[in-house]
Amino acid sequence: MGLNVVMMGPPGAGKGTQAARFARQRGVPKISTGDMLRDGIRDGNSVALEAKALMDMGQLVDDRTMIAIVQERLSRSDTAHGFVLDGFPRTVSQAEALDRLVASHGNGPLVIVNVTVPEDELVRRLATRRICESCGTTADPVVPGAAGCPVCGGTLVQRIDDDARVVLERLRVYEESTRPVLEYYRSRPAFRAVNGAQSPECVAQELESVIEQASAVPASFGRSQSRESE
Repeated sequence: MGLNVVMMGPPGAGKGTQAARFARQRGVPKISTGDMLRDGIRDGNSVALEAKALMDMGQLVDDRTMIAIVQERLSRSDTAHGFVLDGFPRTVSQAEALDRLVASHGNGPLVIVNVTVPEDELVRRLATRRICESCGTTADPVVPGAAGCPVCGGTLVQRIDDDARVVLERLRVYEESTRPVLEYYRSRPAFRAVNGAQSPECVAQELESVIEQASAVPASFGRSQSRESE
């Protein structure tokens, strides 16, 4: 049976880095809506270009577009043994759609992990991180004297949506629009929280442990679960 993981957390929490690391270890794809949108922008896709305009202003892309993007990606054969989602769902409507998709696939439980980090640390991280112009890899945070991307050697630049003003807007949008998703998931036995303010190695160890625990509980969907997650 497969293992399906949703990585949640505010911008700058490090969930993308941890999602990629965990996916490599488990041999399943890391599915990032941000990566898919960037690929579409590079290819000149009109939907992706419209989405980019919203992202650059710190706004969320509409549910219909995001659900369609993720549905297509989850239909591919490499997700047969599971996946790690980064950046989706961001609204309750998206979470409900994901429940339906996972239930229809029947390839394993859905584990939800929330990476938590204090707001002042989030602002610091977002102000210092950079992204590679060539391959999209995030360098988080900036390493003094770094020559370029640690993956391909490309030029590291600040993301438009990491500008100080946009950062504050992104955090506001997250609090307003995405927090309800946590409430949607919070009572499920397979919901867990991880302290993202630790070193990346400690976060990875804690993540591995809580996912192992959560994946042992019966799969379930919807708001009917009554047990509060630890």
